[in-house]
Amino acid sequence: MPSYVILEKCDGCKALDKTACQYICPNDLMVLNKDTMKAYNRDPQMCWECYNCVKICPVDAIEVRGYADFVPMGASVTPMRGTDSIMWTIKFRNGQLKRFKFPIRTTPEGSVVPDGGWSTGSDDLSSNVLFTEPDSLGLPEVVTK
Repeated sequence: MPSYVILEKCDGCKALDKTACQYICPNDLMVLNKDTMKAYNRDPQMCWECYNCVKICPVDAIEVRGYADFVPMGASVTPMRGTDSIMWTIKFRNGQLKRFKFPIRTTPEGSVVPDGGWSTGSDDLSSNVLFTEPDSLGLPEVVTK
């Protein structure tokens, strides 16, 4: 199910030019309405349901309705993001609450190496060698025959 913004809670990230959900959405679906200063999902059908916008929203104004096989009908799933972990709260339709806490980082922010430390081999975009081959395969060279 696609994400949706609870307009009563959304503060447009304090009227910044780009909201947190705009910054994090991998499909560039979240938009700030400049008239109301509220965020919204401009194309719900294209939503990947990755929960990135839900997890990053500082005022918990974005939700995603869970699937029936993941969350029984009438239940809800709410993430609360901290600096080092996410607390997922699941509220079942009978009112029972369950909470799960997971770390969100194992490295300091900004310290990840884009190529993972592997040699990229060649900058030739027409090469049939994949990005980290042959090093990531543990081979001296890629066989092309």
